[in-house]
Amino acid sequence: MKNSLSLMIQSIEELESTLREHGVGIKEAASIHYQAARLNTGLIQLLSLYRTQLDNLPLNIDEHYLDDFIDDVVAYNQNHINTRGIDLTIEQEEDLHWYFDQDLVNVLISDVIVNAIRYGKHKLIISAREVNNMLELIIEDDGPGYPDKMLDITKAEISQLDISTGRTGLGLFFARLIAEAHVSDDKKGAIELANGGRLGGGVFALRLP
Repeated sequence: MKNSLSLMIQSIEELESTLREHGVGIKEAASIHYQAARLNTGLIQLLSLYRTQLDNLPLNIDEHYLDDFIDDVVAYNQNHINTRGIDLTIEQEEDLHWYFDQDLVNVLISDVIVNAIRYGKHKLIISAREVNNMLELIIEDDGPGYPDKMLDITKAEISQLDISTGRTGLGLFFARLIAEAHVSDDKKGAIELANGGRLGGGVFALRLP
């Protein structure tokens, strides 16, 4: 299913390019692209959760430069950013590099960005820096912020999630699993949600040792 979805997403991207040349159907194609990407992310999350139950969430830890990593994440979501008219600001320390699983963190950050675009209005800030020997990736939007229930989900177990509602919190649970799987010495990764920040909306922080 995941391979089929990946091929479909590639076809949608090609279709978007053709439609953009003719100036028609751009928003509709972007909406289809968004839904297909969400399905793809969901399948990756389910696979990872299954592997976690087997105590086998594989990590491919390697050194990555944050400017290249952020460029890749933004490029993957560029069509959606353009369609929504989002003013994106990227802030990162020069020559910042870190050790982490690029594929899993890419899925995590992409999911956060998509939600920030969906619930935000016009502005988005992505920042990367080193704080207290931890990599800190922060995404800020100018939307209404996270509901109180979502703020509490970051510490919940999967059995406590309400899958009957629209915003289940499964993505945040998955993000926490990825973060906590990154361990160095006596430190492990973590996520944090807050409201306010520089844009007055939601603030998502990923910290990796």
